[in-house]
Amino acid sequence: MADFLFEIGLEEVPARMIAGAQAELAERVVKMLERERLVAAGAKSKSFATPRRLAVWVEGVAERQEDVAEELLGPSVKVAYKDGAATPAAFAFAKKAGVAVEDLEKVSTPKGEYIAATAVKVGRVASEVIAAEMPKELAGIYWAKNMYWRLGRPERFVRPVQWMVALLGSNVVPVSFGGHEAGAVTYGHRVLFGEQGITLAGAGAYESALQKAFVVADVEVRRQKIRKALDAVTRTVAGARWREDEELVETVTQLTEWPSVILGGFEKEYLVLPEEVLVTVMRDHQKYFAVEDVGGKLAPHFLAVLNTEADDAGLAVIRHGNERVLRARFNDARFFWEFDQRVPLTERVALLEHVTFQKDLGSYAKKADRVAELVRLLAMKAADGGVSLNVNAAVEAARLSKTDLTTDMVKEFTELQGIVGGLYARAQGYPAAVSDAIYDQYKPVSMEDSVSRTVEGAVLAMADKADTIAGMFGLGMEPTGSKDPFALRRAANGIVKILAESGVALPLSLREIATSAASGDQKLAEKVRAFFVERLEFYLREAKGQAYDVVKAVLAAGADDVRDAIARAEAVTAARGSSDFEAVSAAFKRMKNILAQAAEKRIAVGSNVDGALLTEASEKALAARSEELAGSVKSLGAEKNYEGALEAVATLRPQVDAFFDAVMVMAPDEKVRANRLALLQRVLGDFSGIADFSEIVVAG
Repeated sequence: MADFLFEIGLEEVPARMIAGAQAELAERVVKMLERERLVAAGAKSKSFATPRRLAVWVEGVAERQEDVAEELLGPSVKVAYKDGAATPAAFAFAKKAGVAVEDLEKVSTPKGEYIAATAVKVGRVASEVIAAEMPKELAGIYWAKNMYWRLGRPERFVRPVQWMVALLGSNVVPVSFGGHEAGAVTYGHRVLFGEQGITLAGAGAYESALQKAFVVADVEVRRQKIRKALDAVTRTVAGARWREDEELVETVTQLTEWPSVILGGFEKEYLVLPEEVLVTVMRDHQKYFAVEDVGGKLAPHFLAVLNTEADDAGLAVIRHGNERVLRARFNDARFFWEFDQRVPLTERVALLEHVTFQKDLGSYAKKADRVAELVRLLAMKAADGGVSLNVNAAVEAARLSKTDLTTDMVKEFTELQGIVGGLYARAQGYPAAVSDAIYDQYKPVSMEDSVSRTVEGAVLAMADKADTIAGMFGLGMEPTGSKDPFALRRAANGIVKILAESGVALPLSLREIATSAASGDQKLAEKVRAFFVERLEFYLREAKGQAYDVVKAVLAAGADDVRDAIARAEAVTAARGSSDFEAVSAAFKRMKNILAQAAEKRIAVGSNVDGALLTEASEKALAARSEELAGSVKSLGAEKNYEGALEAVATLRPQVDAFFDAVMVMAPDEKVRANRLALLQRVLGDFSGIADFSEIVVAG
């Protein structure tokens, strides 16, 4: 047994691509070694990544595969032997199995006697297996973008390969990929250590050798080093703290090999600009962390994560350079802030005629008109449903929502789209209902993002997303497979999340939103609604953690009211642990199957349950008990007391069990049969308003 190390050195890889590739390489290497019988399942492993390298270490790899004995079945004895002598068929089978004809055996099978042989597949040396399989695993790694770098060569990778290390213990494994042969030499920090190679004594020496060469290969160690440095440097400013930003921490972790942190400052005069602008300039353009005081207000400092270390004089030069760059950026932002507002948002509406939304759907001016009308429809429906909101403010926000696309601020800092519009509206004296709605119009941008703060903003965000979805669906541009170039799934996820998590429950159904967005085109509306339901299913499974069968059961009973669907799913999940509930669910599945078979065979089902035709005691008991329960279950459902309703449904178990034990549904008498089918149909109809229980998976 020996430890195995593989490292591939590259030109700098984009930070956003590293984590996924690190995980995939580790998974591929471990699975390959398991598949090739070189490690036991669950072998200990560890992966590493920096901008210049991906690596994986696996403990306890066998030096060669074990031999494997395999039983091979050949032709029948009648074919293999004639008059007691082996035929060409027997010789051919013996050759294939790698044994002598004399060693063939006879075995009995259900089809008769056949010849057989025990073939031994000799295990290969581990280095030979790894050398053959590793290039395939490397070529299979998914990258958002690949590149060719050798003329006429087939390999593609995210960046050109610079070196490779492949060690089994202390022995080099001859892996070839991208024009490079693996060896035992790796490389340290490009600046702090230089370009001299580091010869590794063995697979276990990797991490410590790189540490001496100014490379922290372990991503988690590097992440914690950055966090501790941010804390330590911030403490040099009294009463300050760095603004927590997990995404930025992850980014700078993937941008560095030997991180350190410096504190910089800027003039207080820039603090008159909105925090959103200042933080965006620091965060998105310079990868700086903002610093705030104990009250959470932005302070005139920033933290920069470096990929180097230096003495005090060197740090002073670096700090000065970073401050100078940031000052220039802030000056640009200040100029845009002042210059843009010389043209009021109302005057910018006409400028949207010259900004294209989509070539077949026209300009952003037309989109704003469509969204404003859709906002009006949805806001009025919400108001009619008892929600307190300013319909006129919502419509005004929609009309102005895209005007910031014509501003220099958004052209320079595209990340501020929408936010800038809200800030300009606030600065120009619009009511908070208008400015806040514009500010939040794109929320949520992901499943982790928060929803709009106001009802007006929530309605605007849904209308904007629904208009885009309906427009693209109308052009036949629905998402297919993993392809979704217009991020329509994300838009629909946002609509579902708003309906599910908005501070005020919006009385808007998925059907109403789809129909309004489709402008009366029923065929289009149904396609859009089906897409919304698909995303609701995704939300219930991924965001709410509901089991797939619970989700199917709930949505089969109704999928237009998002909050109601969530409540019903939670109730079903709470109830499904009950043995009575599971038994009733299994019985409902049986009822549904019986009715489906009757429909398939065109067997008549009674229109109503005729009490006179109920002859068996158990069917009379089921009819009476189900009719008695139906009213209370319906009342509990109307009160949204779904757990209580499901508990009531579960009490039907004794009557259901007795019915199927004693009653033959498909009775010879046509009238009796039709009446019993009508009873099953009535039971299903009365108790499937919360969920289609036949979709619940029951043990056995």
